[in-house]
Amino acid sequence: QVQLVESGGGLVQPGGSLRLSCAASGSIDSINIMGWYRQAPGKQRELVAQIISSGSSTNYADSVKGRFTISRDNAKMSLQMNSLKPEDTAVYYCNAFVGRWSRDYWGQGTQVTVSS
Repeated sequence: QVQLVESGGGLVQPGGSLRLSCAASGSIDSINIMGWYRQAPGKQRELVAQIISSGSSTNYADSVKGRFTISRDNAKMSLQMNSLKPEDTAVYYCNAFVGRWSRDYWGQGTQVTVSS
């Protein structure tokens, strides 16, 4: 089992920055991929960024490339979000995928609101 807890959301003005964190516990060594997803009101949940467990490979949604940076240090994953836009407003979820169990784990979500 893997447990995930997000923190760091909040209200920020357009152009501002926020840093989200995700603390993982449990079978951390079993995690193959970690990532951030987001869901805006009335929209489907979408991938924001992913990082392979070794940290050797990352993947970003086109809408956040050059503005967001994902990183991982063992049990903690972070998402540095710069140059935030109103369209980045959503609930952000931490995700961990364990390949040997073919199972996804999710955090409870943290609200990010970009507004003046």
